[in-house]
Amino acid sequence: MWRSVFAFSALALFGAGLTGCALNKFERREPWRDQAEQICLSRKLVQQTEFVTPAKEIDGPGPCGMQQPFRVTRLGNGSVALKQRMTLACPALAEAEAWLADTIQPAANLYFGQPVAEINAGSYACRGRNNQAGAKLSEHSFGNAVDIMSFKLADGSVITVKGGWRGTEAEQGFLREVFLGACQRFTTVLAPGSNVFHYDHIHVDLARHDPRGLKRLCQPLIKFVPQLGAEGARSSYPRPPARQPAPPQAPIDVEEDDPYGLTPMSARGTPTKVARSPAAPAPSAYTAAPAPRSYRPQAPASRLASAPAYEEPAPGFEEEPLSLTAPGLGSGPIY
Repeated sequence: MWRSVFAFSALALFGAGLTGCALNKFERREPWRDQAEQICLSRKLVQQTEFVTPAKEIDGPGPCGMQQPFRVTRLGNGSVALKQRMTLACPALAEAEAWLADTIQPAANLYFGQPVAEINAGSYACRGRNNQAGAKLSEHSFGNAVDIMSFKLADGSVITVKGGWRGTEAEQGFLREVFLGACQRFTTVLAPGSNVFHYDHIHVDLARHDPRGLKRLCQPLIKFVPQLGAEGARSSYPRPPARQPAPPQAPIDVEEDDPYGLTPMSARGTPTKVARSPAAPAPSAYTAAPAPRSYRPQAPASRLASAPAYEEPAPGFEEEPLSLTAPGLGSGPIY
């Protein structure tokens, strides 16, 4: 009998050890996370629809989870399909919907003359950053982050972050508009060039980088003049109520994250259609479109002088081309 008790105890301790290796046993769920959810829900920044449905609370393992998860199959009130269902907390979902409305769709219309019809993105996953056992938990563990790998337009053409970041002029312009628009809404935005883990996707989250939750991390630094603010290219999509920070309680936090680690999301198949700028300007979308090989709007010099400029590439990347493979993976892509 005692042998059985000892054997059971040993197995229990072994299992606990494995759990401790998978998640950081010293990490705790910060109070600001639940407070941010409660504020978002009380202000009804996310509305339930047939495409956005509430689910049961996710509590664990460890500090992972969220009070009120939302299962999302489509964004933009059903106008944009998701390649895979997302699970997000209220704050991240509200900002993602607003980002789609005031930046992504206007940018698609500006550079391609048509809207985005589908997005390939990742969301909730209880794991450490960079899929490392025992690492600090990723913001994905709290439904507080989104990774976008590609956009499909209405005509079926696809803009991937991996290929489009240094792709055609239209692709580069579109993705940079999307990137800078995200920097206005999320506290963390990481795109190709920020580090080796973000060579194929744009990561956005609402992590706290200072006690008040006001500091933002937007990398890499890029040299680009946004077009969406130009006359004739202004978005007609309304912005939602401004997100208010929860009470100051959060530690400084930085996300350096690989959404899927070494597991490919899908097998290689037929090459996708590459997005190109339209042969003829779409009505109103190109009224302030840039001339070929230039992303500067037609505006007086004084106006251009006041436009924000961003430096690219980030420090440390000046002489090094962007790697299209993750460390240790050879030539195979990861998603």
